[in-house]
Amino acid sequence: AGDYAAALASYARALELCAGPPERAVLHRNRAACHLKLEDYAKAEADASKAIEADGHDVKALFRRSQALQKLGRLDQAVYDLRRCASLEPKNKAFQEALHDLGSSMQEKMKLMSCTDSKVEQMFQILLDPKETDTDKKQKAAQNLIVLAREEAGAEKIFQSDGVRLLLHLLDTGREDAMLAALRTLAGLCSGHRSRTMAILAELGAPRVSAMLGVEREQLSLAACNLLQVMFDALKEGLQRDFRGKEEALVLDPSKELKLLIGHLLEMLTREGASAHGRDNTLNLLIKVVPRKSLREPNNSLTLWVIDQGLKKILEVGGTVCEAPGSLPATENSRMSAAVLLSKLYGDLKCDAERENFHRLCDDYVRSWFEGHGLAGKLRAIQTVSCLLQGPSEAGNQALELEGIMESVLALCASVREVDQLVAVEALIHAADKAKRASFITANGVTLLKNIYKCSGRDSIRIRALVGLCKLGSAGGTDFSMKQFAEGSTLKLAKQCRKWLCNEAIDAGTRRWAVEGLAYLTFDADVKEEFVEDQAAVQAMFQLAKSEDRSVLFAVASTLVNCTNSYDREEPDPQMLELAKYAKQHVPEQHPKDEPGWVRRRVQKLLAAGVVSALTCMAKSENPALTNSCRELISRVFLAAVEEAADRGSVVAQGGGKALIPLSLEGTEVGQAKAAQALAKITITSNPEMAFPGERIYEVVRPLVRLLQLHRTGLENFEGLMALTNLAGISERLRQKILKEKAVPMIEGYMFEEHELLRLAATECMCNMAMRPAGRAGG
Repeated sequence: AGDYAAALASYARALELCAGPPERAVLHRNRAACHLKLEDYAKAEADASKAIEADGHDVKALFRRSQALQKLGRLDQAVYDLRRCASLEPKNKAFQEALHDLGSSMQEKMKLMSCTDSKVEQMFQILLDPKETDTDKKQKAAQNLIVLAREEAGAEKIFQSDGVRLLLHLLDTGREDAMLAALRTLAGLCSGHRSRTMAILAELGAPRVSAMLGVEREQLSLAACNLLQVMFDALKEGLQRDFRGKEEALVLDPSKELKLLIGHLLEMLTREGASAHGRDNTLNLLIKVVPRKSLREPNNSLTLWVIDQGLKKILEVGGTVCEAPGSLPATENSRMSAAVLLSKLYGDLKCDAERENFHRLCDDYVRSWFEGHGLAGKLRAIQTVSCLLQGPSEAGNQALELEGIMESVLALCASVREVDQLVAVEALIHAADKAKRASFITANGVTLLKNIYKCSGRDSIRIRALVGLCKLGSAGGTDFSMKQFAEGSTLKLAKQCRKWLCNEAIDAGTRRWAVEGLAYLTFDADVKEEFVEDQAAVQAMFQLAKSEDRSVLFAVASTLVNCTNSYDREEPDPQMLELAKYAKQHVPEQHPKDEPGWVRRRVQKLLAAGVVSALTCMAKSENPALTNSCRELISRVFLAAVEEAADRGSVVAQGGGKALIPLSLEGTEVGQAKAAQALAKITITSNPEMAFPGERIYEVVRPLVRLLQLHRTGLENFEGLMALTNLAGISERLRQKILKEKAVPMIEGYMFEEHELLRLAATECMCNMAMRPAGRAGG
C-alpha cells in the first residue's frame, strides 16, 4: 500500500519474534527494499548484507545491496554485487542492463577524477604562489576550488591530495580572500561527511576554528560560523555520503568532539578581544546546535551539559551594559540572541528538578553581581534580569523577586545618569509584561514613568518610559470597555510614538522602542486607524524591519497583526453572554472600528504601503529574533493579505508565495497552518505554475496536504482540497507527489463528509488524481 514506515515497524517486530536464520534473512531482505523506497541507502545496504550473510546466493538481496551501494557512491562494490547476480541468473536482462549502466557511470567518474586531479593542483598552485599578482586569476581559482569541494568527487580528491594541509597554508596567509576561500572549501569537504569532518577537525584544531569566529572582519567571522555549522551537522546527523571501511572506526561516537567544539564556543562568548558580531555568530550557532530538534527525542544531555558549563557565560553576555567601562563588545542584537538561547535551553528541560537547578544558577549569578560590586554590579544584575524576562520569563520573574532588585529598579529610574535610567526603565518595561508584577508596577510604576516621560531631557529615556506607559495602558487588549487611561491618552501616546518613529535624527536602536510602543497601543482601533493613515510612519516601520537591527521583528509583526485583526477571535455564545450580564460579570466589547469593513480597508492601505515586501524580508531573516512565535505572526498577516482574491496576484509578484513555503514548514503548528492556508488561497485563484515556478510548485504540496488533517477547520479542509485539485490537474509528476504525501486516503475520507461543499471538493480532487498522462493507453 506504499506505507513504508508502517512496514518497517512490522518487520522490526517480526525480527524480534523470529528465531530461524532463513526467515530472518527474508525479513532483512524485504526491510532493505523498504529502506530503498525511503531513500535511506545506508540502512538498505546494512539489511541486505545481513540477508546475504545468511544466504550468499540470495539474488534479491544482492541486487538490493548493489542499488544501495550505487546510491552511496561505492560503485566498485556495487559492480561486484551485480556481477554475482548476473552469474547466478545469466538470462536476467535487468541485471545485464544494470551492469551496462553502472559501467558507464564508473567511466564518467574515472574521467572526472583524473580531470579533477590536475584542477586541484592547479588551484592550490595559483593561490599559494606569492609571485602571482593577477587578482582576477586568484579569485577564479578560489571560486573553482569552492565549487569543486561541493561535489563528492572533487571533495574527496581535494582531501586525498593533502588538501587540508594546503588549506591551512591559505589560512596562514592572512589575506582575507585566501582565508575566505579556505574556510568555504573546508565547509564543502565537511558537508554531510562525518569521517572527513573528524579528520579536518583533528588537523585544524577546535580552538583555531572557533577563534576565527571572533575576528573583526565580519565576512571571515560569517564563513567560520558556516564551517562550524556544517561540522556540527555532519557530526550530529551521521554518515550520509560516507565511505565505509577503516574511516568508520574513527567516528563511532562524535559526542566528545561535539562537546569540545561547544566548549570552545562557550569560551568565545566571554573571550577578551572577540568582536561583537563574532559574539552574535557564536550565540546563533549555539541556538541552532544545542537544544533538541524535537522534544520527542528523550536525550537532552547536551543541553544539561551547556547549562552546567556555560550558563554563566551566556548570562554575562545578556547582562552586558554596553555604556559601562570594561563591558564586552556587543551589538543591538546580542542581548536578544542571549535571551533566545536561554529560552531554548530552558524549554529543553524535562522535569522540575532540572528547571529548579536552572533557576538556582540564574539567581546565584544575579545575586553575585548585586551584592558587593557597588552601583556597577547592581546595573549588571538588573540588566541580567531584563535579559531573563525577555527569554525564560519564569526564571526572570523569580530573579525579580530577589531582595532589593525591584526597589533598586525603581530607585535607578530617578538617577541623573543616562545609563542608570536606561537599564532601570528597560527592566521596568520587561517586568510590566508579566502578570505577577503588573499590579505592583501599575500601582508604583505609572506615576514614575509619567514623571520620567515629562521631565527627562533625553529622547532615549523618554521613548522607553513611553513604551512602559503603552504596555500598562494596553492591559485590556482588544476589549474596548477596559481602558486603563483617560479618553484620548492612548491616541496621544501613539502620536508621539509615530513622531519618534519618523525622526531619522534619532538612532535606529532608539526608534525601535517607538515600534514596541505601537505594538501595544494598536490594540486600540482608533490608534490602528490613525497609524495606517500615516504613510510616513508605516514606511519608517517597514524600513526598520528591513534594517540590520533584527530585534524589532516581533514588535513590527505584532503591530501588523493588530492592524489587520489577524489574531484568533472566537465569537461568544449569545446565551453565555446573557448569563454573564445577568451575573454582572465583565463582558469584552469589540470596538466599532474593528468591524470587517474597517479591517479590509486597513489591509488595503498596508498593501499599498508595501507590507508584502516588508514581510518577505522579515521571513528571510537568519537572526535568532525570528522566533517561531514571530514566524506565526508573519503568517497571520500574510493570510490577512491574501483574504481578497484580487490582492493575491500582487502578493505573489512581490515574493509572498516564495516566503510562505518555509513559513508553512517550520514554526508553531498554528503558524504553519496559517501559512498553508494562505498558500491554498493563492493556489485556488492563481495559476500555480506562475505563482510557484520551477521546482517550487512541488514544495507547496506538503503544506496543502496538512490542511486535510481532521483537527483542521472545515474551511481549511475545503481550501486544501480545492488547491490540491488545481495541482492534481497540472501534471503526472504532481499527482505522484500528492500520492507520495499520503493524501489519497484523506481525500477519499472527505468524499463521504456530511458537508456538501467538502464532498464536492474531495470528489473533484479525486477525479483529477485519477487522470492519466496524455498519450498513455487505458487498461
